[in-house]
Amino acid sequence: MKIKDYTLKEEDRINNFRELLDRSVRLHPDLEAFIVKLRDGDSPEYRHVTFTEFRKEVDALGTALVDLGLKGEKIAVTGENRYEWCLSYLAVTCGCGVVVPIDKELHPDEIAMILNTSEASAIVFSGKMFDKNLAEALAMNSTVKVLICMDEEEHEICCGGDRDASDIKYFTIKALIKRGKELTESGDTSYTGAEIDSYAMSVLIFTSGTTGVAKGVMLSQRNICADIESVTQCLDNDCTDSVLSILPIHHTYECTCDFLEMLYIGARISFCDGLRYIAKNIKEYRPTIVMLVPLIIENVYSKIMKQAGSNPVKKAAFRCMLWISGGLQRLGCTKLPRKMFHAVHESLGGRLRLIIAGAAAMNPAIAKDMNRMGFKLRQGYGLTETSPILCVSHDDGNAESSVGPAMPRIEVKINNPDKDGRGEIIARGDTVMLGYYKDPEATAAVLKEDGWFYTGDRGYMDKKGRVYITGRIKNMIVNKTGKNIYPEELEEKLMKIPYILECVVWGDDDEKEDDTVICATIVPKEEAITEKAKLSMDDTQAIHDLIWKEVKKVNKGLATYKKIQKIVIRREEFEKTTTKKIKRYLSNITKFFASGDQKGGYEDAN
Repeated sequence: MKIKDYTLKEEDRINNFRELLDRSVRLHPDLEAFIVKLRDGDSPEYRHVTFTEFRKEVDALGTALVDLGLKGEKIAVTGENRYEWCLSYLAVTCGCGVVVPIDKELHPDEIAMILNTSEASAIVFSGKMFDKNLAEALAMNSTVKVLICMDEEEHEICCGGDRDASDIKYFTIKALIKRGKELTESGDTSYTGAEIDSYAMSVLIFTSGTTGVAKGVMLSQRNICADIESVTQCLDNDCTDSVLSILPIHHTYECTCDFLEMLYIGARISFCDGLRYIAKNIKEYRPTIVMLVPLIIENVYSKIMKQAGSNPVKKAAFRCMLWISGGLQRLGCTKLPRKMFHAVHESLGGRLRLIIAGAAAMNPAIAKDMNRMGFKLRQGYGLTETSPILCVSHDDGNAESSVGPAMPRIEVKINNPDKDGRGEIIARGDTVMLGYYKDPEATAAVLKEDGWFYTGDRGYMDKKGRVYITGRIKNMIVNKTGKNIYPEELEEKLMKIPYILECVVWGDDDEKEDDTVICATIVPKEEAITEKAKLSMDDTQAIHDLIWKEVKKVNKGLATYKKIQKIVIRREEFEKTTTKKIKRYLSNITKFFASGDQKGGYEDAN
């Protein structure tokens, strides 16, 4: 395998997002940065935005934000993947304030927590978001004074609660861009001439829910730019590429790699209309690159195999073609597999060549087959706290099972490895976060004075420095779409149910459900069960039904991916440490299953 030259040229170095835009406009002024769908249907309409046009709109919107008095303030951005989201993100960070990306799927309580904790002064949102959960969230918030809608049409402001709509200023992005252009044309340089501190907090991302368990990750622009520089050197992509943005853009994986890195190399960005429209949009925009989570890749793979034919002979022939293709690739024939699987490639737009998997573990067998079909499938590993990518797999024999070696200028090693070489993965480099927002204790627990960040993930390295993930040391549950679920957050909510004495939330990677099922093992509170509910402690099914009814009430306040789908009732209390903390190892939670004490199957979590 030819080793790539990882020497970074001086002209390719960037310290902040303004320098990123400067570089893109200098190298690719008239290339398309975005293709934006204005109207769908039989005669769809598109807007083609060049890098020069995008830069002008960033400067105009940023100037208007400063004119509104938002200089140095925290500004939240939430909504579906779209041009206006990207525009807002960079307008905030290129000379105005700190951007706070928010997951559009969060419950109003969670959005309110983020707004309150970050003390956001403004929020940029899509109209769909306002009706869905933002109006209710604003009723629980007093910091936001400016609302900016991504849509062109005016939106009725009705915040509810004690908030007076007259206390909030409302604008559309279109109106602010117009105002900003007027200001810049009249000589206003308050935004374009502002000094950017590349090493100060510029992006504040909250990792999870509504309690103290949630952490605000503080990232500088240098953190993210360092990651962009390294990712670019590991991937075979350039200004001739185009990408379809599919994954939630508030997440660092999508934001850094599918948005900012693509701007850096001069590639074109288009946006998926939603998960149901992936196949349609791939044919529509014909991307050369897509970044996905394993669950979506596995769904695509299943459809390909289904289309290969239900006839056993046809299936065997298809498998034979995969085997032959693998042999040809080992001999250096990389173009022939695309011709062998021409129909598959045409079903995915005809131009797709690079698939990047991240945020969760990839099935090695599926990865190998996708590579044999002529797609280059790469896996990445990282965390929000590392901006996010640490490792990227290479084109070698272990590409399907390893997440690859550390990227250039990033150090990764295994801390305190056991006899099998397994231990906690730790990392050091310019991509490591500044710390957790207003949480020095949590910061000190994972970020040491020597610069090493302790990921909480368990793994090992081979002799070539390739990293293999074997599990998670931390309690965090990651489902197959890459969503993070924190057990302590759910346990705190469950413990408010009067019939629960103890509980542990855990994830069950169940094949039947094709995803991680969120489960709760519960020890009932005997006094409440017998006296308040008037039930016998021997009637386990009745206790299960009673507690499940209460759990469903808790689920109503949770994002869909956090909902508890299964509860198990046990009589025996959990084994504890000397400090009375529950030992969370799996056998302590599930050891009673064999005795027949398990109650409750997969439930309707809605």
